[in-house]
Amino acid sequence: MDICKIPENASKCSGNTMECFMVLSTQAQKISIATLCGIFGTLCIFENSLVLYLIFSSPGTRKKPSYLFISSLALADILASIIFVCSFVNFHVFNGTGFSKEAFLLQLGGVNTSFSASLSSLLLTALDRYISISRPSEYKLLMTRKRAWAALGMLWVTCATIASLPLLGWNCCTLDSTCSELFPFVDDSYLLGWICLTLLLLGCIIYAYAHVLWRARQHVAYMGQHQAQLGKQNTRMRMDVMLAKTLVMVLAVLVLCWSPVLVLMIYSIFARLSDPLRKVFAFCSTLCLLNSMVNPVIYALRSKELNSSLRRVFSRFTRQMKASEESPEAESTHRSSVVET
Repeated sequence: MDICKIPENASKCSGNTMECFMVLSTQAQKISIATLCGIFGTLCIFENSLVLYLIFSSPGTRKKPSYLFISSLALADILASIIFVCSFVNFHVFNGTGFSKEAFLLQLGGVNTSFSASLSSLLLTALDRYISISRPSEYKLLMTRKRAWAALGMLWVTCATIASLPLLGWNCCTLDSTCSELFPFVDDSYLLGWICLTLLLLGCIIYAYAHVLWRARQHVAYMGQHQAQLGKQNTRMRMDVMLAKTLVMVLAVLVLCWSPVLVLMIYSIFARLSDPLRKVFAFCSTLCLLNSMVNPVIYALRSKELNSSLRRVFSRFTRQMKASEESPEAESTHRSSVVET
């Protein structure tokens, strides 16, 4: 299958084919990638599905804009896990090339949409915390459920539109330009634009959280000086500070997991990647799944509301298990007494 102008360092394979981008050369590498994707993907889907259930099963959480944004993040991570694992494993492990350029770009667009929506949802969550801490008296007026849903709608439409640009014509085949060294059919200028957009989102998130942390420290100091007078406001401030710290942990994990991938993407645009570096990129790509898997764990450990909901679900499940174990014994005792009679 012709993939237009293939990068020179990938021309060691015979012909300009999709096989030039299959960088895993040994069976051990393929097994490692498949194992990582299987573990991270399965846990990610289970954990984020649990987060969605906990949020929407509780009236107290599903009505809050903060948890609507977290729900969007969990949904994006679920979609990213499913699409990424299926396409990535099929391509690199099973060497699947039985699809057209349009099918490949459609899969890539799905992965791009999901990961972009995940990052954008984190940005909305950061802005929500920014408003909550910087303007607490006006928060309920500024951040309503209607505005939250509208922001989420714009987010997903924008991410899907940007991700579909290669499929709509911004690719190296249509433009007769040089393809990326990392992704078939993808134009280097599009990849550079996507990287710049991602770095812009990260910069906005970091700025918002820097302000959140600064205000959170002020709140902690204020609560220490006016512990007796605050009352219910004290509880609200503590919840804001706790949630802010939780989301900063999410941001730290995000940066650690995405930095290697972004650095290699930037390097591939301005310099030629060696085969070992392209293999490193393939393994670093699984860190994106790790990020999606770790986020729900942070919510469960740091969010008191989700933690309480999880305990209630676990307690109800435990009671049902005990009831199912005791019912056969009771039935057996009843049958024995009937036989004796």
